[in-house]
Amino acid sequence: MPSPPAPTDQAPVSPRLTRMTLAEFRDVSFAYPASEERRARPFALADLSFEITPHEIIGVIGPNSSGKTTLIRLLTRVLEPASGEIRLEGAPIRRLSRTDLARRVAVVPQGILPQFPFTVGELVLMGRYPHDPGRYFESPRDRGGGERQRAVIARALAQEPRLLVLDEPTAHLDLRYQVEAAALLRRLNRERGMTVLLVSHDLNLAAEVCDRLLLLNGGRPAAIGAPEAVLDEALLASVFGCAVIVDKNETTGRPVVRLTWRKEVAETK
Repeated sequence: MPSPPAPTDQAPVSPRLTRMTLAEFRDVSFAYPASEERRARPFALADLSFEITPHEIIGVIGPNSSGKTTLIRLLTRVLEPASGEIRLEGAPIRRLSRTDLARRVAVVPQGILPQFPFTVGELVLMGRYPHDPGRYFESPRDRGGGERQRAVIARALAQEPRLLVLDEPTAHLDLRYQVEAAALLRRLNRERGMTVLLVSHDLNLAAEVCDRLLLLNGGRPAAIGAPEAVLDEALLASVFGCAVIVDKNETTGRPVVRLTWRKEVAETK
């Protein structure tokens, strides 16, 4: 029998130091400029720090005007931070060309025109542009397709990104397609090892498919962690301004958030 390894006095390395980071926000702040038309204080994002690790699905949740869309715009360089830094695979994104960034990050936006002047194949092939900007004809490797929502996701996947960003992917979808969208995210993550940043108003979708959740409130991070930790009744009530009940899905064991309908609402029916 082999002898046991000799004891060592070396301290264990922190998991935080050994864990790889795909993307990172470091004390990022941003404020939209004030305008004469809007007397109210303009929205600002402040002190945002978090990491996205490879092969995880991280969800960004929060009320309207909490900073979810601004976060996506900063990550894709539509907007530039007022302070702080955003890094992608260790490099500041401000140093990446637009084409290089598009090779690494693909976005499935929320608003897709119901009728666009492209075939499904043409729409998907747009995703190949970052890999050869000077070429406008597809190769056999470039071909593929699907329905409109699936085609938009396919276009993003055609970019072969390290990070797939989805902004409300189940908005305006019926129940069947919501289930299919959730299943697709799981497959992309498990079978392809795709890292996913999911922005959603649907807390139950986020709870079901995400490994971690980032809860934003008023442009600031309110909590980040496992769905079971972030989807706390008292915390959600404070952030969203309404009472909720958090149960467990009997099948998956994931959190399920339900509204507590007030008596006066029920009496108006």
